[in-house]
Amino acid sequence: MAAARPFRDLDDLLARADAAWRALDPGDWLEAFAAHPRIGEPTGSAWASQEQAGAARASADVRDRLASANRDYEARFGYIFIVCATGQSADAMLAALEDRLTNDPQRELQIAGDEQRKITRLRLETLVDAGRNRPS
Repeated sequence: MAAARPFRDLDDLLARADAAWRALDPGDWLEAFAAHPRIGEPTGSAWASQEQAGAARASADVRDRLASANRDYEARFGYIFIVCATGQSADAMLAALEDRLTNDPQRELQIAGDEQRKITRLRLETLVDAGRNRPS
């Protein structure tokens, strides 16, 4: 991405980021997944905490079900459940997790990869917006 600079505008940046993500191999995707906290667990990251705010506000029952489903997901696929959590309730994330447990591994890797791509786009948009709003 650094070599692709300068970008014409935000749309150009996002298009190039999408293309770069899609050009990576699954091992690279798995490396990116490993840097994420589990849905519903303390994140240690301001960004991740904000993105997962819906999970943080969940009832104890939903948090317990998320933790259990997270363990099932990791046992089935070998990596953590990745979802673009911004704006989603804990119930919606839990439903997505439970639904995706039925996917075959290749299909699920593609879905998880696309969720990671969405997370990256949102973070890039946030960075660009913060840069625009920074006092000069």
